[in-house]
Amino acid sequence: MILVSRFVPYSAMAVYPFIFIKKEEMRADALLIHHEKIHHRQQVELLLVFFYLFYFTHYGYNLLRYGNHYTAYKKIIFEREAFAMENDFAYLKKRKLFAFLNF
Repeated sequence: MILVSRFVPYSAMAVYPFIFIKKEEMRADALLIHHEKIHHRQQVELLLVFFYLFYFTHYGYNLLRYGNHYTAYKKIIFEREAFAMENDFAYLKKRKLFAFLNF
């Protein structure tokens, strides 16, 4: 389910089972939606709570290591998978369990 909210801090954000987007026109952005669906799969695999625990821990570690928000964000293991595979719209059909560990 895709919900529009001007309070979303980024362009989009996946919080299973929802995808929050900042603007209505973003519904048509297939790449963005697919990226967020990859996060849904990651969240389900890690039972939501562990996804967020690892996500923010990895972000914090990266922020300390690189000293830059954007670099820290891009290097989060979950984001690396989502960015690498967002162009492959068949990816979720063939994705193996815990595939993010390969990134």
